[in-house]
Amino acid sequence: MAKADEFGAPVEIEAAGRIVPITNPNKPMFPSVGPKKAQRTKLDLARYYVSVGDAIMRTLVGRPVLLERYPNGVRGKSFFQKRIPDSAPEWLHTTTVETINGTPSRALVIADLAHVLWASNQGVLGLHVWPYRASEPDEADEMRIDLDPTPGVPFDQVREAAALVRDYLAELGMLGFAKTTGSKGIHIYVRVEPGWDSFAIRGAVIALARELSERQPNLITDKWWKEERGERVFIDYNQNAPHKNMFGAWGVRPRVGAQVSTPFRWDELNTINPEVCTIDTVPHRLAAHGDPWELMDEAPCSIAPLVERFAADLADGIPDAPWPPVYPKMPNEAPRVQPSRAKHD
Repeated sequence: MAKADEFGAPVEIEAAGRIVPITNPNKPMFPSVGPKKAQRTKLDLARYYVSVGDAIMRTLVGRPVLLERYPNGVRGKSFFQKRIPDSAPEWLHTTTVETINGTPSRALVIADLAHVLWASNQGVLGLHVWPYRASEPDEADEMRIDLDPTPGVPFDQVREAAALVRDYLAELGMLGFAKTTGSKGIHIYVRVEPGWDSFAIRGAVIALARELSERQPNLITDKWWKEERGERVFIDYNQNAPHKNMFGAWGVRPRVGAQVSTPFRWDELNTINPEVCTIDTVPHRLAAHGDPWELMDEAPCSIAPLVERFAADLADGIPDAPWPPVYPKMPNEAPRVQPSRAKHD
C-alpha cells in the first residue's frame, strides 16, 4: 500500500455537489495504454469517469455494486470488496445484499457520480452491477446476454453471434443494447418491463440460447460444461441467476491497456474494436457520437415469449439448465454432473 502522499498530494474533484479527494493521484494504475504504451494514473481514472459521467450514471444510478479493488494498479494484488466498512463517508448510500445462500453484506449503491469517484479512489477497477435497483430488490429490470467465446474463437464470430441475438430479439419485439466486455466478448442488455424476477429472466435467456444454438449449432452453444462447447460462442445464461452481478458499462477493465466496456451502436458491430476502446479514446468517442444506450430506459420489453418457451420446455420434460456450482440444487434441474464423469460412472 502507498504511504500518505507518496504519489502526490490529494487532488479534489467536484461531483454531484460534493468534493471528493483523490489521494495519491499520481499512483500508476495502467502501465501500457494506447499505441505509445503510456502510463495512466489514479487521477486519470477519476477524470475519465467525470468525462463519461452522464452516460455511466444512466447505467448505475440506484443500483448496488460489487467492488473489484486493485489498490496498487493492475499489476498489483486484487480482491473483491463485498462489504462497505463503517469508516466510509456517511454520505455514501448502501444497501443489504445477500448471496443465494442468504449471507448478507453491506453493498455500495451508486447514488451519484461522487460515489463512482469515491470507489475510484479506493483503487476500484470494475463496478460489478446488480440487475435491479436497490429500491426494488425483488424486481430485476435487466436481461443480460453474455456472449462468451471459447478459446480459439475470433472476435468476428462473436460479432456474428451478436447479430443473431439482435435479430432474434427483434422477432420477439425486444430491443437489445450492445457493449464490448472490454475483453473478448460482447454483452447485450434488454431493459425488462416491471413484474419479473431473476429466476424468470434466467429462464428467458436459457430459452433464447436454446433457440439460437438450434438455428446456428456451429456458431452458438448453450452448453454449460466447457467440454461440450467446442469452438463456439457460449451464451452464458447464468449471468442472470439471482444475486449475480456483471461488469458495468463504461467501466475500465483491470487490464494493462485500460480497456473500457464500451456501449456501441448496432451499425458499428462490424467495425468496433474492443482493444482500442480505452480510458484515452472512449471520452472522445462519447463526445463525438453520443451515448448509444441513452434511450434504454424508454424501451422496456416484455420477456413473456421467452419465459413461456422455457416453461413449455419444462412441461415437455426438458430439465432446467445447470446452475453454477455455488448454488444449491434447484427444482427441475437435471443432475449437476460433468458429462464425461457421468458417462464414466
